[in-house]
Amino acid sequence: MALGALLGLLAGVVTATPALAGRRHGWELVQAKPFTVPASFCGFKIGVTFPVAKEYAKLLKASDGSVITLVTGSLRATYTNVSTGKAITENVSGPGKIIAHADGSATITAKGHNENFLTAAQAKRFGLPPVSVTAGALTTTLAADGTETSVTLKGHVLVNVCAALA
Repeated sequence: MALGALLGLLAGVVTATPALAGRRHGWELVQAKPFTVPASFCGFKIGVTFPVAKEYAKLLKASDGSVITLVTGSLRATYTNVSTGKAITENVSGPGKIIAHADGSATITAKGHNENFLTAAQAKRFGLPPVSVTAGALTTTLAADGTETSVTLKGHVLVNVCAALA
């Protein structure tokens, strides 16, 4: 589920609306939409909502055909164990950069506080919790078919969401 790794950073970049709150020069408000993380990630379903969603994105086109998306602003995510109702709210504001390469592959770099979603197999492979909030530099690379080829964290896990909601 390579898409899961993108959820925190993208949080709806593809559905950006016209710039608001004084942002100009191509910045658009990101529409962060609620979603549910399948039970296969943590052993229980997690509902994810965004009580604060004031992130902005700007798309740039590079001469090599790549599209670069810059993301900045304020984003807070609430994670809720659907079975128990236990919830936590975390800052996942980034900022970040997504480079969609002309060959269909992508590189996602994020700094600050970010959310990360990995299947159980990916979590084991990359040494991170399936659902987490991280601090520091988080870099994810995706092959053209969407397969995650690497996930590296130069920082630390702030919250293991699975453990916090268990």
